Amino acid sequence: MFFYLSKKIAIPNNVKLKCVSWNKDQGFIACGGEDGLLKVLKLETQTDDAKLRGLAAPSNLSMNQTLEGHSGSVQVVTWNEQYQKLTTSDQNGLIIVWMLYKGSWYEEMINNRNKSVVRSMSWNADGQKICIVYEDGAVIVGSVDGNRIWGKDLKGIQLCHVAWSADSKVLLFGMANGEIHIYDNQGNFIMKMKLNCLVNVTGAISIAGIHWYHGTEGYVEPDCPCLAICFDNGRCQIMRHENDQNPVLIDTGMYVVSIQWNHIGSVLAVAGSQKVVTQDKDVNTVQFYTPFGEHLGTLKVPGKQMSALSWEGGGLKIALAVDSFIYFANIRPDYKWGYCSNTVVYAYTRPDRPEYCVIFWDTKNNEKYVKYVKSLISITTCGDFCILATKADENHPQVVLILFVFCSQFVLVLCNSIGTPLDPKYIDLVPLFVAMTKTHVIAASKEAFYTWQYRVAKKLTALEINQITRSRKEGRERIYHVDDTPSGSVDGVLDYSKAIQGTRDPICAITASDKTLIVGRESGTIQRYSLPNVGLIQKYSLNCRAYQLSLNCNSSRLAVIDISGVLTFFDLDARVTDSTGQQVIGELLKLERKDVWDMKWAKDNPDLFAMMEKTRMYVFRNLDPEEPIQTSGYICNFEDLEIKSVLLDEILKNPEHPNKDYIINFEIRSLRDSRALIEKVGIEDASQFIEDNPHPRLWRLLAEAALQKLDLHTAEQAFVRCKDYQGIKFVKRLGNLQTESMKQAEVAAYFGRFEEAERMYLDMDRRDLAIGLRLKLGDWFRVLQLLKTGSGDADDSLLEQAHNAIGDYFADRQKWLNAVQYYVQGRNQERLAECYYMLEDYEGLENLASSLPENHKLLPEIAQMFVRVGMCEQAVTAFLKCNQPKDAVDACVHLNQWNKAVELAKNHSMKEIGSLLARYASHLLEKNKTLDAIELYRKANYFYDAAKLMFKIADEEAKKRTKPLRVKKLYVLSALLIEQYHEQMKNAQKGKVKGKSSEATSALAGLLEEEVLSTTSRFTDNAWRGAEAYHFFILAQRQLYEGYVDTALKTALHLRDYEDVIPAVEIYSLLALCACASRAFGTCSKAFIKLESLETLSAEQKQQYEDLALEIFTKHTPKDNRKSELDSLLEGGEGKLPTCVATGSPITEYQFWMCSVCKHCVLAQEISNYNFCPLCHSSVG
Repeated sequence: MFFYLSKKIAIPNNVKLKCVSWNKDQGFIACGGEDGLLKVLKLETQTDDAKLRGLAAPSNLSMNQTLEGHSGSVQVVTWNEQYQKLTTSDQNGLIIVWMLYKGSWYEEMINNRNKSVVRSMSWNADGQKICIVYEDGAVIVGSVDGNRIWGKDLKGIQLCHVAWSADSKVLLFGMANGEIHIYDNQGNFIMKMKLNCLVNVTGAISIAGIHWYHGTEGYVEPDCPCLAICFDNGRCQIMRHENDQNPVLIDTGMYVVSIQWNHIGSVLAVAGSQKVVTQDKDVNTVQFYTPFGEHLGTLKVPGKQMSALSWEGGGLKIALAVDSFIYFANIRPDYKWGYCSNTVVYAYTRPDRPEYCVIFWDTKNNEKYVKYVKSLISITTCGDFCILATKADENHPQVVLILFVFCSQFVLVLCNSIGTPLDPKYIDLVPLFVAMTKTHVIAASKEAFYTWQYRVAKKLTALEINQITRSRKEGRERIYHVDDTPSGSVDGVLDYSKAIQGTRDPICAITASDKTLIVGRESGTIQRYSLPNVGLIQKYSLNCRAYQLSLNCNSSRLAVIDISGVLTFFDLDARVTDSTGQQVIGELLKLERKDVWDMKWAKDNPDLFAMMEKTRMYVFRNLDPEEPIQTSGYICNFEDLEIKSVLLDEILKNPEHPNKDYIINFEIRSLRDSRALIEKVGIEDASQFIEDNPHPRLWRLLAEAALQKLDLHTAEQAFVRCKDYQGIKFVKRLGNLQTESMKQAEVAAYFGRFEEAERMYLDMDRRDLAIGLRLKLGDWFRVLQLLKTGSGDADDSLLEQAHNAIGDYFADRQKWLNAVQYYVQGRNQERLAECYYMLEDYEGLENLASSLPENHKLLPEIAQMFVRVGMCEQAVTAFLKCNQPKDAVDACVHLNQWNKAVELAKNHSMKEIGSLLARYASHLLEKNKTLDAIELYRKANYFYDAAKLMFKIADEEAKKRTKPLRVKKLYVLSALLIEQYHEQMKNAQKGKVKGKSSEATSALAGLLEEEVLSTTSRFTDNAWRGAEAYHFFILAQRQLYEGYVDTALKTALHLRDYEDVIPAVEIYSLLALCACASRAFGTCSKAFIKLESLETLSAEQKQQYEDLALEIFTKHTPKDNRKSELDSLLEGGEGKLPTCVATGSPITEYQFWMCSVCKHCVLAQEISNYNFCPLCHSSVG
């Protein structure tokens, strides 16, 4: 960090100043002095030059208003930035609040206690409240609109300072005796503050300043010290909060008058005076410190007595009240920043986040990438990469070494130019100084330095690879103590114990090139090591303490900027004879510059460098300066005779929106002169000048100028001198062209003037060349335009290509509708399909699929698209069109379209239909869709499985006591399925034994096979049992209700064979009822006996049956009246007659009708009444 005085404003009549305050938001400067002096000034920069921004721009007073109202000397001025108010008070205790109205300041409120003098005033963080303390102990807290909130008299206490906490909950009162008391915001005493910085201090002391940074711009790191308290004797303490038991302690060694934090709480300025042994009078001094007590530098200020200081809102200037002058000093902050491959990397703090916000701003494309990094220490860049040095997180991984285990406290993160972390290294050494080369990262603490040979996936030249292969074998990380003398042959080890050993002469700066590492020490010693194998080559002695070191491109010279901004140069290889006559290596060069805060060597010339001195940039060639350029930018890069500079001050005013205007390129004089010579004098003279001042960039400039004039000979020579092979080839090609105009067109294209080149080609009637040019550029829109303006044979394929390329252009930007139009014209079915899919235009996709020829390679892809959106039918069509029935079936299964799947499997005679059916059936059964499963099996001709399920349903329904008719229907369906199964088996067997033997044999074989299959199943033996049972059950009841009691009894008697189907209770109850109705009491009696013996009935039900039987048989004898008719039915036996399913009577005639489906019989005279079989309902043929 560097500081230098930049401006001085004198107060008229030599009135001595007492106080100064700079408004952080609007930039007004208020200064108060003796005899009621109160002025408001404003410095504003007036410039139209874009390059002159920030500190480099000249500033003038845009406001200089004297405010009348005070009579005594003005002692306190304080701003309320939020409400644009200025509050001032004088030695008589008069307080005036001023407000801005139409560009001028006017009195708004006046208050005078007439008792005592105001010692301090402070607005809280949001500008709502002001606390005023009087010398006699009176405290007043008022609101911004002038109302008193509360007041208090602290008896017997002399007050001199007041400060609010960031949350406005705590007030600090500074006493005249040096004590500080902590109060709450209602004026209640909490405690005395412990002042660690005053331990062992004797004598009277007073408080020089209390400043509590409110965190408005974020903190440098979490839990950062922000409350600074300083005493006139130079003792200072910086606390994290009012009760901090372990504050940062500083002894400034000076008499202090004023302190203040900068706008982001990263620098504390302490103003006062210092005794100097050589001089009688004290020297006015401003010391700068970090919140952690590290000393950043000293600024000496002329004049007798400094009375106050105040920071500017951006932290780039500081105002100092000295005697009757205001001095302004410019601050050049040590930003955390770097530059790698067109990318500016910079970090800043935000109030809403505890981490640093690191922005990688690609200046070429104007894109930015944001990363948040905790506890960032520094940013270092080289080539395309950067290193972020940070403190390790609390939960970082442990690094285990052979000897001991320790927790790494710091991390070096290697990132690329968009902020992607490539390789983090955990180290246990404070990376106070970090340097980076193409292959190595060197981090140094005060005692030791660590080297890490990093690897990135980047092509290195063979020479560079040879250089680093040896060191790769021996490991990539090393630690060296600064007092060691490594030879380079025996390499160091990664021993962190070296980092703990102390040294009397700490490291203060480092720098490195590809082959040299330079370490600067506080005594002025410079140590030079070789790289990649670290060996101490030489020690040099300088008479200054280096702050910044820099090596030129061939590592022959070292630039040194010391702590006070003096730049000196040291030749590392020069051999000189010293005063004692001995020959020594290394010589301090004559050049010395003051107030230097940045410098950069040229990457391609060891004698060229640029440096920043105050607000001027100088370019030196062989230690001779060119005329300076006015700028305040930080130098990013210096190569090709061009300096790239970045206005970081401007960027960090609005860091989230960097502007390309803040990157400035400066050309050095030789480049400017060469360009002027070429333009004004001619190529030959310019060629002579460049010969005298050779540089590849100048030769390139000459080559380009010669090309413009078609001086091919000079152009070729110049391209040879700047080793531009492509340029040489281009000149050769130009030489082979016939016409002048053709050459000019080619040159125009070479320089990127494509419109001009195209126009020339078209004027020559060479549309093909114009199209070729646009093709190379990938400007397909223009290619299309050119193609449409003419006609030609080869145009069709080109047109198609152009349409497709434009389609790609729109598709890349997700403008699918536009893309479709061009793909249709370009006949690009693949991309069309993709666009339709993205647009969800499935109709278009379907039409596309139908327009494609069979077996087209795109069809499976389109089919998959349909599958993804659940369009089964279209997917199947596409799959079948490309002859992939298996995929079609899979798609159906995937989309639960099982019917379709089965149908496809059947149509394409697939072997796996069985497994497919089983999967689908189980899927349906899981969902309790048994009937669907039956339907599935039936459709697939798996009648046996369908019948099994159907029987299962029928049995379940029967158990549920559903309507008998429904149960009968279910049993009939089951039986019909079994019949179909029998038929299938016969046909299959017929097919097997075709032509061998008779039909009867084949049918028999089928039945035998079927027999083997179905031995386990009851329902294949007599499939119609269930149907018969329920048929007769219903028939008996119908006959009974219609009054045919005898036939009803005959039918009911058949039910005795079906006890396994219909519950016995139902059968015998019905039989008893029918028998009773037809007065066959013998049969009725047997039925009752059976009922009473059933185990399934409860005792109560049995009792009811017994009572009923008793009632009937006491009236009627249990004997049948028409015995002869019932005998045959009751006896049954072997010669059982077939039963007529229409009447339930036994068939005794020889002529009867038999159903072709269920093989059941009906009496010949009955069948004429029926169109359908009474049992299975198949039509009567």
